[in-house]
Amino acid sequence: MARFLVRRILLGLLVLWVITTLVFIMFFVAPSNVARLIAGRQATPETVELVKHRLGLDRPAIDQYGTYLWNLVHGDLGYSFYNSESVRSLVWQRLPVTLSLAIGAALIWLVIGVSSGVLAATRPRSLADRVVTVTALFFYSMPAFLLGLIFLYFLFFQLHLAGIDLFPGSGYVPLTQSPLRWAQHLLLPWFTIALVTAALYSRLTRGAMLDVLGEDYIRTARAKGLRERRVVYRHGLRSAVAPVVTQFGIDLGTLLGGVIIVENIFGLPGLGALAVQSVTTQDLPVIIGTVILAAAFIVAANIVVDICYALLDPRVRVN
Repeated sequence: MARFLVRRILLGLLVLWVITTLVFIMFFVAPSNVARLIAGRQATPETVELVKHRLGLDRPAIDQYGTYLWNLVHGDLGYSFYNSESVRSLVWQRLPVTLSLAIGAALIWLVIGVSSGVLAATRPRSLADRVVTVTALFFYSMPAFLLGLIFLYFLFFQLHLAGIDLFPGSGYVPLTQSPLRWAQHLLLPWFTIALVTAALYSRLTRGAMLDVLGEDYIRTARAKGLRERRVVYRHGLRSAVAPVVTQFGIDLGTLLGGVIIVENIFGLPGLGALAVQSVTTQDLPVIIGTVILAAAFIVAANIVVDICYALLDPRVRVN
């Protein structure tokens, strides 16, 4: 098990190194004049040279790459060109918002998706199966931005006109300040992401469970007199959860990198909003920081998925 984990972590670090190298090439090597791009079109030649010297762009590319990697290893992502604030502090301020949004939505879509998938698989071709299938297809076809706007119109705007301020339309309250208001501000964004994503998990779980429940060892377990609940959840669901774990790792890693659309619809100051702002202002250090952080989240999520595979299926560890 230890060797398996070490191999996966080393592979993840290799992937992350390749991504950071590609980011360096894209932003510092490929453009013909990075200093001009950063300084802006109206900058004088003196300003361009000052920017080039300040960023070390007048040095050889290999020296710039070495400094770039050294700063990344030590958590130094540079300073924003927009407000001269540390990129690390900017990311650190926005990270709790995205973490709250991603983890809360993930828990909701797992509960809804897996439970509805199991319900549909254990009652194939029944009314419950058809309801789950139709509902899943409906939300799977619904874009997240459209569902978010529908929630805002009916659960915020219309209720606000009626004098009921149950769901805030925008903003964020830290968990440490008020847990109740924290959850109240995130309920609509949570369900906007969760309902759209749970539809996929419902279909994945249903398909995998139908395949597993037809296996010989499931029939043997039933023939031994085991309770149906234990057969379904102890034997069937554990074997069928592999595709769900794979999809969950990808989705959670992407969410942690910044849910751009949902954060902007509900006015949440997370990593997605920071990424949009940095692209708009051409704030190169912040763009690089958010890209690398998103890549790190996705790599970490895939390592966690591999660990879950090893725990669920001993054959993975052996191989």
